[in-house]
Amino acid sequence: MIRNVFSFLLLWTLIPSVQGQTHQQWRDSLAVLNRQIDEQPRSTDLRLRKAAVNIELGQWEYAVEEYGNVLRIDPENLAALYYRAYGNTHLRQYQLARNDYQTFLQLSPLHMEARLGLAMVNEKMGRRTDALDQYNQLVEMFRDSAVCYAARAAFEMTIDQTETALYDWGEAIRLEPRNADYVVTKVDLLMKLNRWKEAREELEKALQRGVPRGVLKEWFDKFPKTTR
Repeated sequence: MIRNVFSFLLLWTLIPSVQGQTHQQWRDSLAVLNRQIDEQPRSTDLRLRKAAVNIELGQWEYAVEEYGNVLRIDPENLAALYYRAYGNTHLRQYQLARNDYQTFLQLSPLHMEARLGLAMVNEKMGRRTDALDQYNQLVEMFRDSAVCYAARAAFEMTIDQTETALYDWGEAIRLEPRNADYVVTKVDLLMKLNRWKEAREELEKALQRGVPRGVLKEWFDKFPKTTR
């Protein structure tokens, strides 16, 4: 849940009225787009729309192939680079995804989602130093982004950098005070460290900020009876 930070806003801009379509309607849309592409094979807009529909239908290989077609026509098409990287990540073709993210960032170095994608791909490839470098750059570049702090904190937890992870969760919470996911992740980490007093204080602060008690109930219930 914490790691699912990729934005689909660009995807929605490529397909008008996408919400609420049924599987059959997506297939009908795909058929229409295929006919249009046959008539206009060099239309990158149509091919981007088709790739987006492929993703909706779970046709990841076709989507990646279509983004490749776009890039053969327009090698610097940012939408195709970004979503081909995303598609290859889904297919666990991490080196290909890494290549596309790096190319994308050469063209648009301030794009947060692409830099985050590169960090996560490096992590999946076991390139921990590269991943941490990217997470550090993200925090430096986007100091007002709770997502960047949360992403770095989640990674730090995997490499046992507990204190820095707690700091970053705290920064993420400072920036998004009512984000229950950030709160409970930090609280869960404190509980695993047997730092029950700090965990309770964190939950109480969250209540004061307006996080619903019901959302936090599971974590309140984890306290030993002697500490409740």
